[in-house]
Amino acid sequence: MTNEQTAVKATYFSIASNALLAIIKGLAGFFGNSYALTADAIESTTDIFSSIFVLFGIKYSNKPADDNHPYGHGRAEPLITFLVVGFLITSATIIAHESINNIGTSHELPKSWTLLVLGAIIIWKEFSFRLVMKRSIESNSSSLKGDAWHHRSDAITSVAAFIGISIALILGKGYESADDWAALFAAGFIFYNSYLIFRPALGEIMDEHLNDDLINLIRKVSLEVDGE
Repeated sequence: MTNEQTAVKATYFSIASNALLAIIKGLAGFFGNSYALTADAIESTTDIFSSIFVLFGIKYSNKPADDNHPYGHGRAEPLITFLVVGFLITSATIIAHESINNIGTSHELPKSWTLLVLGAIIIWKEFSFRLVMKRSIESNSSSLKGDAWHHRSDAITSVAAFIGISIALILGKGYESADDWAALFAAGFIFYNSYLIFRPALGEIMDEHLNDDLINLIRKVSLEVDGE
C-alpha cells in the first residue's frame, strides 16, 4: 500500500467515525441535559469537515509535477493543515461562548447514563488517535497528523465532560454548572492543540530549518569514517 493510500484510508476512517460520534453525542447531550456532550458533538461535526479537507489535501499534494508546478504539489498539505486548525479554533470559540452563557443560567442536572456514553467515547477516540497517528507517521503526512490530534482533543474534551458531569451528579443541586465549566476547559485545550498543529505546518510552508538532528547524525557518522 502506498503512502497516499494509507493516508486516504485513515482519513475515510476519521470521517465515518466523527459522523457517527457527532450523532451519538448530540442525542446524548440533548436527552441527557449535558452541554459538555453537546459541545463535544459540535467539535465532532467540525471534525467531519476538516477531515474532508485533509482528504482533499492528501490527494492534491500527491499529484505529480507539471508545467505550472515543477516541484510537485506537496505544499498543498500544510495549507490544508491551516484550514484544519481554522475548524478547530472555530469549534473551540463556539464551545467557549456557549459555555460562558450557560454557566450563569440555571438548568437541570445531567443524566447519570451520559457517563456510560462518555466512557465508551473516550476509549474509542483514544484508539482512533493512536491509529490515525500511526498512519500519519507511515505516510509522512502533516495534515493527517493534525487529523489525529482532532481525535486526541476529542478524547480530552470527553474526559473533561466526564469529570464535569460526575461533579454535578455527586454534589447535586447547585453544581449543575460543573458540566459547563468542563466544556469551557475543553475549549481551552482545543485552542492549545490548535497552536501545536499550526506551528510545524507554518515552519514547513516557510522552509524553516528543521534538520538539526539529521545534520548532527551525518557529522557523527562522518567522523567515524577513516581518511580525510
